[in-house]
Amino acid sequence: MLRYMFYNHRLLLTLIFAVVLSACANRAPGGYKLVKLNSENHNSRVKIIVLHYTVSNTARSLNILTTGEVSSHYLVTNDPSPKVYRLVDENRRAWHAGVGSWYKYYDINSVSVGIEIVNKGPTNGDWEPYGDEQINAVAKLVKDIARRHNIDPKNIVGHSDIAPQRKQDPGPAFPWQQLAKQGIGRWYNEDAVRQAELRFLESDNLPDAEWIQSQLRRLGYATPSSGVLDKETVNVLRAFQMHYRPELHDGTPDARTMAILEVLP
Repeated sequence: MLRYMFYNHRLLLTLIFAVVLSACANRAPGGYKLVKLNSENHNSRVKIIVLHYTVSNTARSLNILTTGEVSSHYLVTNDPSPKVYRLVDENRRAWHAGVGSWYKYYDINSVSVGIEIVNKGPTNGDWEPYGDEQINAVAKLVKDIARRHNIDPKNIVGHSDIAPQRKQDPGPAFPWQQLAKQGIGRWYNEDAVRQAELRFLESDNLPDAEWIQSQLRRLGYATPSSGVLDKETVNVLRAFQMHYRPELHDGTPDARTMAILEVLP
């Protein structure tokens, strides 16, 4: 009789424990009851991919990005076999862009994924080249992010594109055209640019500052509407050249730059 009562007691305790666990499973950490359903009405917060260079080596970059006041979602090293570190979940807001804008977006951190690339940038009047294996790793990463978040090619940009008054990374050594050939980012039709450049050269009359500013704004750049080629406009034009015309990136409006501005979709 005692054995039977003991068995029933254990069974009762087991059932009570199971009920308690079941109840807890439906409660969030805050203690409220949580019912999970899946709505079809949502999309990704990620609209832009921003590429940076670190100006530091891997160890220092990791330290800054994980313990300092800035962060990025990913870091791509410059090792012979590059590593890709994920530092911040893509669903979270990393602190990589700072003040800047791109088309209608003004809080870039809230709508972007940031990728830091280990590279020294400008050193002794020159720019450190990016390694082939490193760029291959960057290309695979960007392709994957762009596919998962359905990112428009025009929204794959450099830090200098979104903040041309204060930033110059990833710099003119970054191979934007090479990536564009792999379907990454926006580029232009070379034949169309050649024809437009020839037309500008033959006319010996380049577009005025107002036209340059309007074209830069059309292409996403935050640009003054002053109607003059002021310092701020030159900075934006320089950022544009670093991306699309890196062989000359001093902000001078020459025929080829004007042609690219006109043709770029």
